[in-house]
Amino acid sequence: MRPTALTLRRDFAASLVVFLVALPLCVGVAVASGVPAEVGLITGIVGGILTGLLPGSSLQVSGPAAGLTVLVYEAVETYGLGALGVIVLAAGLLQLALGALGCGRWFRAISVSVVEGMLAGIGLVIIAGQLYAMGDLSAPKTGIEKITGLPGLVGDIAGSSDALTAFAVGAAVVAVLVGWPYLPAKVRVVPGALAAVLLATGVTALANLPIAKVKVQGLADSVNVPGAGDFGDLAQIGMLGTIVAFMLIASAESLFSAAAVDRLHDGPRTDYDKELMAQGAGNAVCGALGALPMTAVIVRSATNVQAGAVTKASRVLHGVWLLLFAALLPAVLGLIPIAALAGVLVHAGWKLLPLGHLGPMWREHRGEAIILGVTAVAIVTVNMFEGVLIGLALSVIKTAWETSHIHTTSTDTPSGTIRVTLSGNATFLRLPKMLDTLEALPKDRPIELDLSGLRHLDHACSTALTSWAERHNDEGTVPVRIAAGTQVTGARPDHSQTTSAEHAGTPPEETSPKGTPTASKEAAKGAAESERERVTA
Repeated sequence: MRPTALTLRRDFAASLVVFLVALPLCVGVAVASGVPAEVGLITGIVGGILTGLLPGSSLQVSGPAAGLTVLVYEAVETYGLGALGVIVLAAGLLQLALGALGCGRWFRAISVSVVEGMLAGIGLVIIAGQLYAMGDLSAPKTGIEKITGLPGLVGDIAGSSDALTAFAVGAAVVAVLVGWPYLPAKVRVVPGALAAVLLATGVTALANLPIAKVKVQGLADSVNVPGAGDFGDLAQIGMLGTIVAFMLIASAESLFSAAAVDRLHDGPRTDYDKELMAQGAGNAVCGALGALPMTAVIVRSATNVQAGAVTKASRVLHGVWLLLFAALLPAVLGLIPIAALAGVLVHAGWKLLPLGHLGPMWREHRGEAIILGVTAVAIVTVNMFEGVLIGLALSVIKTAWETSHIHTTSTDTPSGTIRVTLSGNATFLRLPKMLDTLEALPKDRPIELDLSGLRHLDHACSTALTSWAERHNDEGTVPVRIAAGTQVTGARPDHSQTTSAEHAGTPPEETSPKGTPTASKEAAKGAAESERERVTA
């Protein structure tokens, strides 16, 4: 859409609103990730100005996200702040390559239960970790230690007046954020996170409260270009896994956000490959500057749309406002209590928990709910990357199990033959059930196997059917026959005509009225062997 005076006015107004929402989140995510506050602002600036100018999605806004906080913190603790730029740069280059190869749309194929489980796990770790920060206390390193240490945290806060004061400030921020949506619309013109942080900052300054504040080192000093030594860590398998985790999570979150934002407006739809490349370009630049990774953030994006944005100018301008603030007013950051930012992130972590979806999901899609829960628990107890892999593996197994349904029906024909029909998908997952059904069939009657209803027959089932057909019937009984038009690997379908006895509705072996066979045993064996040569299982 070509900009006009009207659209520019709307975009300008929307950019100010998005800036006010993004500012406390950029700072809070940086502090929670264990890096200087300005590093989060650098990512917000790059996400607004660079990624905002690139094609892909016209209205979604990119920047540092709470969803990557846990992974960033673990990476900084493991490899150091210098290696963070290398990880983000490599992840961005991977995104660029995948976007160029047209892989953007494939990220939408990730199971929703895995994504929600990932966000739930991240939310739990964020909440647990930031509760310590609300009390100006150091948090344990692992997610499970953070959660199991919460009872001890209560005692530590209660036993220290300074910690209790800091926690009260953080709790007040959470209370403001929870109650903000219920205030009059005129009040809610100011974003809730900004209002809560401003109130906490003002009270802390006026009362001269003895609580920790954000450390300021300046925008230029926060740029940390990776050195040659930092790239040496790429030889470590653990770092390569971290890079893949950054790429997968950032890409999935961005493209899911794009799909959600597209439902909020009537403008141009997202080109997922171009959007993936735009995210990759932004992350490559962030990595080169030693900044946090970026994703498209649904909170800022939805705010952008709801504030009346029409073109990408709004998100670009929001990046400009972040740059001006970081360059001209860096000292303001030093007034913000860390407990206040921790309260913002506790609220953000709570919103990552899909509490409203769990009930309906458990009732209607119990398997998906289990995957969600297992993924979340795995992220808390193990780590982010392995937790997501566990969720993806469970999702694939569940899908394979559900799509491998096989139905077996048997009917008696007038000739006395049992016609067995298999339909559905015959995979190794359903092999025991299928063989139990076939083994229960009579061994003294002719059996015809019809596989024409199968949509898929894997090698394991094909081999098992061949073996069963060869050995099932008793000696002297016509072997299992594969119906014309169906085939098992290694078997030859029967294209011969049925015998006159079958047409006449009599068994293949003619009997006397008393049931005594009139043919000799030798003749019966010869007929059976002749049939076995004609028909294979």
